[in-house]
Amino acid sequence: MEYKLLGNSGLYVSKYALGTIPFAGTHGFENAGGITQKIANKLVEEALDKGINQFDTANLYSKGDAEIVLGKAIQNKRKKMIISSKTGFQMSENPNDGGASRLNIENSIEQSLKRLQTDYIDLYYIHLWDGQVPVEETIQTMNDLIKKGKIRYWGVSNYSGWALAKTHTLAVANNLAPPVAQQIYYTPEAREAEYELLPAGKELGIGNSIWSPLGEGLLTGKIDRNKNGDPGTRQGEGWGEPYIKNKELFYQLIDILKEIALNHNVSVPQVVLAWLRVRPNVDSIVLAARTEKQLKDNIDSYQLKLTNEEIETINNLTNLEPIYPLWHRAMNSYNKASESEKVYLKYYKQLMKIKDNLI
Repeated sequence: MEYKLLGNSGLYVSKYALGTIPFAGTHGFENAGGITQKIANKLVEEALDKGINQFDTANLYSKGDAEIVLGKAIQNKRKKMIISSKTGFQMSENPNDGGASRLNIENSIEQSLKRLQTDYIDLYYIHLWDGQVPVEETIQTMNDLIKKGKIRYWGVSNYSGWALAKTHTLAVANNLAPPVAQQIYYTPEAREAEYELLPAGKELGIGNSIWSPLGEGLLTGKIDRNKNGDPGTRQGEGWGEPYIKNKELFYQLIDILKEIALNHNVSVPQVVLAWLRVRPNVDSIVLAARTEKQLKDNIDSYQLKLTNEEIETINNLTNLEPIYPLWHRAMNSYNKASESEKVYLKYYKQLMKIKDNLI
């Protein structure tokens, strides 16, 4: 397992992390997993044995019950682990029980620490952008938590590019610790993070961590033109996320993933994770599994190396349309782009050349 510094920090994290959204399975998260304490303990042990040191949770998952399960599983192992949690989603009808305000953050951290049975959280995320709260308030609160020893580092999740840049810029301008990581959604089907978020993270020194790399159950190989997912699973029970922009393109992607998986005698999830692992600007990937078998299969993807042809086949199918100003920059100022941007701009240049030849 590879370890690297997360963003512009001194925190070494494994390439893969274990996510806990399947833990507990209560309060609306029944179809996300419903993992018992016994199985959770085994998953944590398996992850540690395979070199994973990141363990990710949130107060949202099963309304805190996932944190309780993780807290029981990490006893006597805490020093080996990097624990991350999050706050921000509305947890009750109380208007102050959500968002990125000082009141919610300070209340949330105390509750999470109690549920996790730990004195500190290594990496604490704001789970969503809160445009109603001054960014300075959020930044100062997170820095206060660092000073109090309740968290070591902080990050953000599901921010837009401008919100990420604004948060980082205001923190640095006021001599405060900026976020060291962002958690974002990114799969071979949903590559919008390539537009701004992935290169922005690289440029700002903010680590890019990918949540739900299998598309919240879409990219397991169990969903295609002929079936909609197994009963009891998120997608099989009508889970609302994620948004699919083009169903026919999605089905074509599944066909390609299955073909590649067959060629390597591996599972579709392994192909997806192997593709993600080598994508530019991706620092860590959060895995989530319901069973030891699933987790082992996911971790085994670390040894899978796709051919350049296989990678290009996936890339060419799901390449993003070059939106403005990216098409303009690809045409007129490609050589002025940073390396974190060029890896994407070059595909826009190729796509525009193909279209030019068709006109």
